[in-house]
Amino acid sequence: MTKIPLVDSLLRSSRRTLAIQVYPDGKVVVRAPVRALGRDIARFVESKRDWILQKKAQAAQTAPAASGHLQGGESLPFLGKDYPLQVVESQRAALFFQDGFFLRRSELPAAAALLRDWYAKTANTLIPPRVEKFAQTFGLHYNKIAIRSARTRWGSCSSAGNLNFNWRLLMAPPPAMDYVILHELAHLLHPNHSPAFWAQVQKMMPEYQTHRLWFKQNGAALMQKLE
Repeated sequence: MTKIPLVDSLLRSSRRTLAIQVYPDGKVVVRAPVRALGRDIARFVESKRDWILQKKAQAAQTAPAASGHLQGGESLPFLGKDYPLQVVESQRAALFFQDGFFLRRSELPAAAALLRDWYAKTANTLIPPRVEKFAQTFGLHYNKIAIRSARTRWGSCSSAGNLNFNWRLLMAPPPAMDYVILHELAHLLHPNHSPAFWAQVQKMMPEYQTHRLWFKQNGAALMQKLE
């Protein structure tokens, strides 16, 4: 897709409307429906040009001296929805989640590490039960499950039947996360990407191509989160 002027990242999902976010670092992110046409997105962005430039100017004026640190107000995805990172002066936990991420101000320099740890621990709670549910449904047997921080892969299946999943899956919508789980479970039967493998995936998830496309369009941006 041709790059859209002013836009740093285009994220597509099952949402119905177009939206623009200008982050504290000046990055411009457009969120769009999966089937939105590029020309319609570009036209929408152009109609908001003045507002975008104003927000980018404000971001430049208030940019923190210590670059690379997360700042309050930034948006983080969890199960396909965006939640703000809210910085509070005092709270018992360094970080907790309740319809948003709440971070104690003194922990700002360690925000990325704390968030990575939160996602990994939450993934260890949410992903294994879904794997077990699907395995039982389709009569599949795996060995072990591990949550990893892979840089390029969402999941993998070893010859020993061990399943690995990237904790960043928790940033994706649940159906997309389920697609990756089913993809790896299908590898228990077919350790390749042969026609038989894809037939197995389709048997387990007839609409899998929609979610596969979602990762092609949004996966790279998610992999860069909390680096």
